[in-house]
Amino acid sequence: MKKTLVVFAHPYLEHSNSNVELINFYVRHQHFTLRDLYEEYPDFHIAAFRERKRLRNYDRFIFQFPLIWFGMPPLLRLWIDEVFDRDWLREGETNPLEGKEIYILITTGGKERSFSKNGTYQYTVEELISGLIVSLKVFKADIKHIKIVYEAHKLSKKDIILRKKEFTQLLNQ
Repeated sequence: MKKTLVVFAHPYLEHSNSNVELINFYVRHQHFTLRDLYEEYPDFHIAAFRERKRLRNYDRFIFQFPLIWFGMPPLLRLWIDEVFDRDWLREGETNPLEGKEIYILITTGGKERSFSKNGTYQYTVEELISGLIVSLKVFKADIKHIKIVYEAHKLSKKDIILRKKEFTQLLNQ
């Protein structure tokens, strides 16, 4: 099993049953290390050097977050800005993301049809998080899958468990 770092950012976790269910899964499995950015950095002062050093110890990364106001949560955006180091692109430098598997899991309260060119918002979720996608590609990470859970707040317990099962099967491929 691949050693996996879960970079999780949800400023309102107490209101998200679907995210809590997955967090419980990560905590119960030894190959997953959960990093709750809002718990770790409530003051938004990120220890970038320590975070960069930590990234080197993992084979795979999961970025899990809700879509907030049509983008990533602000602390995740700040974490990326401060942790992702342009020096990794220099020849001879170690890039801890290069070739590493990346999974992105996003929850949103919106309907799937709303996130389309002809929908209410006229943008896809992938377009709204393009900053993360481009950043990962620049650092030569291998984005394996982007999973979007629409209308997450309306999911029943059974639906949440089904979505968790789908996602964990994705990770085991």
